[in-house]
Amino acid sequence: MPCFRCGARQTDPVRGASPWKRGVRADRQVLICPGCQSVHGAADDLDGCAACGSVALVCRLGEVECRDCGHTRDAVPSDLVHSGAPPGGPSGGAPGASGSSGDGDLSAEVAAALNRVLRRGLAR
Repeated sequence: MPCFRCGARQTDPVRGASPWKRGVRADRQVLICPGCQSVHGAADDLDGCAACGSVALVCRLGEVECRDCGHTRDAVPSDLVHSGAPPGGPSGGAPGASGSSGDGDLSAEVAAALNRVLRRGLAR
């Protein structure tokens, strides 16, 4: 997953804690690279917890959970957030399925990598 601000891709980490930060923006999990953290701050443009205000949120399995206080809520599908449709309406599929957020490039990269790996596995 690339940095949501600049699009930089995370590389293999060295030992120890990763300098990349996680957060939630518009009910989607995002990463923030160290460069953008130093320029903009890690908490800029991130969603906050409705209970305690913390930005230490994770989004998984359709829920947003605060890592500080444990408060959870349902995540609104991204296609409903962008279309202005009310929550609970029909969903247009998985978030990012339309490729509107640049996920199409990542999907193509993953497909190419799988093709390379699977071809090698069949040739043995």
